[in-house]
Amino acid sequence: MSLTFIPTVWAARLLTALEKSLVYGQANVANRDYEGDIRQAGNTVKIASIGDVTIGDYTKNSDIDEPETLADSDLSLVIDQSKYFNFYVDSIDRAQQNVNVLDEAMKRAAWKLRETADTYLSGVMDAAVPAGNKIGSVTTPKVPTKDDAYEYLVDLGVLLDESDTPIDGRFVVVPAWFHGLLLKDERFIKAGTTRSDRTLSNGEVGEAAGFTILKSNNVPNTTGTKYKIIAGHRIATAYVEQVLDVQTFKPEKRFGDAVKGLHVYGAKAVRPTALAELIASKV
Repeated sequence: MSLTFIPTVWAARLLTALEKSLVYGQANVANRDYEGDIRQAGNTVKIASIGDVTIGDYTKNSDIDEPETLADSDLSLVIDQSKYFNFYVDSIDRAQQNVNVLDEAMKRAAWKLRETADTYLSGVMDAAVPAGNKIGSVTTPKVPTKDDAYEYLVDLGVLLDESDTPIDGRFVVVPAWFHGLLLKDERFIKAGTTRSDRTLSNGEVGEAAGFTILKSNNVPNTTGTKYKIIAGHRIATAYVEQVLDVQTFKPEKRFGDAVKGLHVYGAKAVRPTALAELIASKV
């Protein structure tokens, strides 16, 4: 039986799976405010911004200054990442399977796209963190223990406070080993497991020290050490993506079905001061 294929249905299914799997790219970590319509890789999103307004002293019965001309600027978010998948299922293999091989392959494709996009996003955020918002360094990373891992979260929160980052909606993405240290701290257990009986989505493992805690294996690191634990607010990073095309086709010289798809995306740190980072090693 030939494959009945509806491109719009499959494209929507793939994009949904990708969004559910993202950690750095989910809506409470990177904002999607500028996504709009993306038609092809290389498109550019212009993000406008306005400078501060001057506040003056008013004296009764006196003229105020002439209105100031507001300074404006713009940032360019370039959709410069283009990734594709292209797989083939032989008719014999499909006939011998009790499961929908194509459907499972699509899920696998979405998972791999997630890994690639998440790694890219974490790198964009890491590169944008201001030097003054970092705790530790690649040369001398911190080595957290179960006794002070929670304290480092507090320190990250202070850095964000000092850079006027909004309090509500802060996040921190930690590797599994750091989450394990938090689980040994009574303060995290009391604050972070309030919703432990409910399913937490997209890598979320709790709340503590003013952060939503997310766990990911894509935390930037150097050969398993010097992990760059990024904290911040969704206003810091803009992310745009689109699954542009998903097609099915039958290879001319084979019996079977093939599917290919194109995913384009880009990211920009639009308010880097709303990011902070702990550079830490396990040992």
